[in-house]
Amino acid sequence: MTPPPDRERRPARKQVLLRLDPAVYDALARWAGEDLRSANAQIEFLLRRALKEAGRLPGSAGPLPRRGRPPSSETD
Repeated sequence: MTPPPDRERRPARKQVLLRLDPAVYDALARWAGEDLRSANAQIEFLLRRALKEAGRLPGSAGPLPRRGRPPSSETD
């Protein structure tokens, strides 16, 4: 199956190793679950919000990736 055209143009997402205190991670994971996000998505959401509030979010930063499964390109 071929990815949609907009996915072909997206740059690869940057991967980083993050070390957290286990209690901080547990609290973050609970919060993420309440917001129906993964812990990774919650971290990105919070970092983007903090950058925006500080006036430091680059204009070139794309939108948050859509949550959930990608839409099916096949018709039922």
